[in-house]
Amino acid sequence: MTTSAAGALSRPFSLGRLTVPNRITMSPMTRSFSPGGVPGEDVAAYYARRAAAGVGLIITEGTYVNHPSAGDDAAVPRLHGEEQLAGWSRVVDAVHAAGGRIVSQLWHIGMVREPGQPPFPDAPPMGPSGLTLTGTEGRGRAMTRADIDDVIGAFAQAASDAERIGFDGVEIHGAHGYLIDQFLWSYTNRRTDEYGGDAVERTRFAAEVVEAIRERVSSDFPVIFRFSQWKASDFDARLADTPDELQAVLAPLADAGVSAFHASTRRYWEPAFEGSDLNLAGWAKKLTGKTAITVGSVGLNADVTQGSAGVAGLEPLAERLERDEFDLVAVGRALLVDPEWARKVLDGRVDGFIPFTPEAEETLF
Repeated sequence: MTTSAAGALSRPFSLGRLTVPNRITMSPMTRSFSPGGVPGEDVAAYYARRAAAGVGLIITEGTYVNHPSAGDDAAVPRLHGEEQLAGWSRVVDAVHAAGGRIVSQLWHIGMVREPGQPPFPDAPPMGPSGLTLTGTEGRGRAMTRADIDDVIGAFAQAASDAERIGFDGVEIHGAHGYLIDQFLWSYTNRRTDEYGGDAVERTRFAAEVVEAIRERVSSDFPVIFRFSQWKASDFDARLADTPDELQAVLAPLADAGVSAFHASTRRYWEPAFEGSDLNLAGWAKKLTGKTAITVGSVGLNADVTQGSAGVAGLEPLAERLERDEFDLVAVGRALLVDPEWARKVLDGRVDGFIPFTPEAEETLF
């Protein structure tokens, strides 16, 4: 790996009151290793190990907010409840002791939920129009105004609790077809009230979540918003076909108080729109002036979900970073396979993804 690539990734960065020592961010990755929604000592060790090995900023796996319809897995961690918050406090302490920084991702899955699933089997699936990501009706219901208020309050309370127990910020999960994204996407949002309509009107729910969080946390407490074009059910789905359409989505969120946008793409090198080489994170930064985080097959030459992928060098990524197309780089698979990956990259010992081997399995835990 060349010095320039390691140097680009090694630069510190500040976001609100948070300063991270380098540009490598751990991407949120669901693991289902928290029985009863409580992160235990193994979860603390998992994150602390990566912090100690040089990851600049850790974004936790998605944590359910305090709403009965928020999730569908009893082993996914929750950010509510005395025992759950105490568990997360220990995780935060372990990461800080290892020299790292950590933010909590706040999550509500909406209509992705199947009826009868844990952790609250009696809770109905709900979303903006009661439609699944494939357009199915009848499995859940459209949210009432009371439902909307309850969920907004749950996000705000979770952010407040996150700050209180020592997290360095929060990330709102507004991507991949989960609840907030269901409001943003015209295919799943058919509402005729103030929460539906054109692109700007469909952002109202997300903007109110951000505003409610901002009212409950310190003014310099980072609030990151993760968004995507693609959905788990449709890799070709799009929120916006032009930069102007993307601005219609992002501007209200920036005005509401988002500190940074985490633009989830499956291949970071792909242009977001015709006529420009900027990727989705690059456009988010250009349109809003906010900090931008890129993600997507870092260190690979293809998306592994569509077949085999080989190792790709990090120099093209570093070149984009050096010209300030985006500010931080989120990495998922490489940090699962090798918790020491960030240190090896920053020291110039590896250039790209480290292939998984059976001997590396222990690093997943």
